[in-house]
Amino acid sequence: MATALPQPSTDRILPERVDVIGVPMDLGADRRGVDMGPSAIRYARLREGLEALGIPTIIDHGNLVVPVAESSAAQAVKNAKYLPIILSVCDELSRIVEQVIRQGGFPIVLGGDHSIAIGTLAGVFYARQAQPGLIWVDAHGDINTPLTSFSGNVHGMPVSIALEERHISVERTVLVGLRDVDPPERARIRELGVRAFSMSEIDRLGMERVMEETLAIVGSGGPRSVHVSFDMDGIDPREAPGVGTAVPGGLTYREAHLAMEIVASAGVLGSIEVTETNPILDEGNRTAELAVELILSALGKTIL
Repeated sequence: MATALPQPSTDRILPERVDVIGVPMDLGADRRGVDMGPSAIRYARLREGLEALGIPTIIDHGNLVVPVAESSAAQAVKNAKYLPIILSVCDELSRIVEQVIRQGGFPIVLGGDHSIAIGTLAGVFYARQAQPGLIWVDAHGDINTPLTSFSGNVHGMPVSIALEERHISVERTVLVGLRDVDPPERARIRELGVRAFSMSEIDRLGMERVMEETLAIVGSGGPRSVHVSFDMDGIDPREAPGVGTAVPGGLTYREAHLAMEIVASAGVLGSIEVTETNPILDEGNRTAELAVELILSALGKTIL
């Protein structure tokens, strides 16, 4: 007999305060445009959605300053392009995220490419003095290193960097939605023992079971102990065309929402980031609008 879905609840506890942090980073990727992601998501009425949800305090910290690729500050590094400046920006992001959490806020980080997760995860770790459970929704593994990366793009390395810096643990990390994984990444995932759900496994098991297994792995730390890092390319490009590295065969609109609704029902979410929204490649800002919808679902918005 199938396990029943978590039932919608009208008494979910919303954060008293959310803090929006924009990181217009595009140095981690080859394709330009994701630096405009934070503005696109704000334009998609993020604040209005949070207000309608009933969150009392919403603080928008604006955007971090990120050098453009053409500047002298953004120097490339072999096999890890622009790594020093990416880490510098991530250090600043880490400080802001740590401060927000220590002040009782709930961080919503808007990217930018997925390299920003290096800073978000560090900030969560330092604030809580514990490794968060991590749900990494992405078409890609993002677990390359400079030695294994074919491109040298740092947005393909943040999981590895966070593991190496001990800001996250293998035991409480789950990758969801994989369908474009480099051969060295496959070997690394197996070697490290990271739990990873490919799209074929999601097809077989269904999103409900995938998220139940995911939460059993990541959610052992109690309330606010889980971070969701959501790359919009985890969703099928028919639903989310405006992303940095689109890959066919991704999550459907409802699968993505169901995943966030189940996370909300578990009551363990403490922070979220949404990355890789590229308005240059989008259609009428629909990818940014979907990003807002998913953030609201993760915070507890329900259909009924």
